[in-house]
Amino acid sequence: MSRGRSDGSQKKRLVASVCAAAVKSLKRLGASYLGADDDADGKQDESSSSFVQGDGEDDIVPKSFPVCDDRHSELIPCLDRNFIYQMRLKLDLALMEHYERHCPPAERRFNCLIPPPPGYKVPIKWPQAEMSFPWRGTHFHHGADKYIASIANMLNFSNNNLNNEGRLRTVLDVGCGVASFGAYLLSSDIIAMSLAPNDVHQNQIQFALERGIPAYLGVLGTKRLPYPSRSFELAHCSRCRIDWLQRDGILLLELDRVLRARGYFAYSSPEAYAQDEEDLRIWREMSALVGRMCWRIASKRDQTVIWQKPLTNECYMEREPGTRPPLCQSDEDPDAVWGVNMEACITPYSDHDNRAKGSELAPWPARLTSPPPRLADLGYSSEMFEKDTELWQRRVENYFNLLSPKITSNTLRNVMDMKANMGSFAAALRDKDVWVMNVVTHDGPNTLKLVYDRGLIGTTHDWCEAFSTYPRTYDLLHAWSVISDIEKKDCSREDLLIEMDRMLRPTGFIIIRDNNM
Repeated sequence: MSRGRSDGSQKKRLVASVCAAAVKSLKRLGASYLGADDDADGKQDESSSSFVQGDGEDDIVPKSFPVCDDRHSELIPCLDRNFIYQMRLKLDLALMEHYERHCPPAERRFNCLIPPPPGYKVPIKWPQAEMSFPWRGTHFHHGADKYIASIANMLNFSNNNLNNEGRLRTVLDVGCGVASFGAYLLSSDIIAMSLAPNDVHQNQIQFALERGIPAYLGVLGTKRLPYPSRSFELAHCSRCRIDWLQRDGILLLELDRVLRARGYFAYSSPEAYAQDEEDLRIWREMSALVGRMCWRIASKRDQTVIWQKPLTNECYMEREPGTRPPLCQSDEDPDAVWGVNMEACITPYSDHDNRAKGSELAPWPARLTSPPPRLADLGYSSEMFEKDTELWQRRVENYFNLLSPKITSNTLRNVMDMKANMGSFAAALRDKDVWVMNVVTHDGPNTLKLVYDRGLIGTTHDWCEAFSTYPRTYDLLHAWSVISDIEKKDCSREDLLIEMDRMLRPTGFIIIRDNNM
């Protein structure tokens, strides 16, 4: 089923209608809806501080959405292989373009709710789900926990703990399989963005998400990853089947962009230890490439090599003229990522970062509430940051006062903040046993760098399009002024509500905080 746009002359009436429809459709799939309006003083309006039952005002015209056919139970609209085939898109498979986002136009979007597959059961609750996780994963013969400890040992971190006394907090795991690496990092107070494409092993990422492990569908293809520069202390690849030498090393250069100063790339692959002719050739060429990128070998043992990114621009400036890869142009924004093509160039540090010689971040968990160093990039003050943190602490307390009759300690695990701003909603959940996908819209202030500087994870997105995740991923969605924002962009609120329903698990919750309700 598909449809065109609604008549713009009925915008105000449609908002009320769509909100009522959201309550009805979510209720039928076993979810609940929690509304909360923004008042000037940051308090919740009494009339909306309850679970909405859908008995709206006289001008509301309730609308029911049909349920999609069962064959669409795993639909990811912008990663839909059937859509690619039907539209006969000319994509370069060698560049992984068929795994990148290709969203259907408005007239081809589904105007129906994605049903659970036959026999669907709500996943095992956390932390019991952690106990059911495959400790060996698909790559770690002696167990992911021992593999992680060995990496820490290679880097001479105290007590073989990879978090390095709180200095290593955010990790990017590419080609992550079932995300065992990320799962076993959690006990070390490290959070990983586990990344893999929606390919023939698509159930692996879904397996991770259903067990409460942070993960995201994405690929190192032609577009920049949806993360700001200098987001991760460590990137990891274990037998990830990526050709790092292709296109002048463009994929390694993308990892370089998202790594912090002195960040690490841990690479476990046959090329690091095998002695056959082809593996030796790859190893020689890869070593030469990273050498020209000014990476150095921090440690090498058995099948694993760990490279480290430089601290300053000094090495770049000392290279011979004409050395490739070149430095990126000074006018390029390293934090612009939405739909931006990768470039085969090295992202140098800004003058400030070069002088600072490091990220200036506090160790975790202090960095969660410490003003991020990159506040100044956005013209924000430490006082603004502290007030925002305090405001969302109060709001989250109010939310949980409302939710408490409906939830238990293990009801919520996977949470999304659909408009994260500085990440203060997620920071207020620090004492809850949850993880938060912090989403920052591509056309607003680029605050995602602040989210990462706080030791949290997230991604860039446009809510006029579907999100890159499976149906039934999240237990809780938090939508602060998201409906108002897409109305300003003349995007469909119906599409947004249908997408929210798709992402939400049966028995899940939505908190909508919006003046336009």
